[in-house]
Amino acid sequence: MLKIFGRTNSINVQKVMWTVAELGLPHQRVDAGMAHGVVNEPWYADLNPNRLVPAIDDDGVVLWESNVIVRYLAARHAAGTLMPADPALRARAEMWMDWQQTAMPGFGPLFLGLIRTPAAQRDMAAIRAGQESTEGALRLLDKYLANRAWMIADHLTVADIPLGCVAYRWYGLPIARPELPNLYGWYRRLTARPAFAQHVMLPLT
Repeated sequence: MLKIFGRTNSINVQKVMWTVAELGLPHQRVDAGMAHGVVNEPWYADLNPNRLVPAIDDDGVVLWESNVIVRYLAARHAAGTLMPADPALRARAEMWMDWQQTAMPGFGPLFLGLIRTPAAQRDMAAIRAGQESTEGALRLLDKYLANRAWMIADHLTVADIPLGCVAYRWYGLPIARPELPNLYGWYRRLTARPAFAQHVMLPLT
């Protein structure tokens, strides 16, 4: 059985859990990371030498890096739907997945500063810079989503999953946000999906 190591409030674990729910895969999730520990156990380093979450063990197939796990599960269980079968379309999906990890370097400091850092200890300059850089990337995404219901197809694909997790957190942060109607319309479609609601729409902690 698929075993997933990670805590539910990790954005990267949420990507995997959302994917698993969309696919309806039997699985076992083991709390790991932060208060749950586990990642510092010697045996965990054999799963993920970075000692981060998530990591999976799929009957001997051990993987880490959340976007890679999403790709693997979708390719194995939903080739042609969640994972596009056409090489060009698949490449575009993976392009947007990689873009999520590279185009918003300020999103982590923004989220950590506002949600996991006591108010008296916040670096407001880093938070403002993170908000500005993230907003710039999301403006680009809003423009791209004009006349598109989903990222690259007429249905949900792996391209939507990493960015959907970012969108939920963006709309949940206590910040002023510009009106980005295409982005918001896409986000609202995500919120109607039971798997997204169950695994991504959780309290920000």
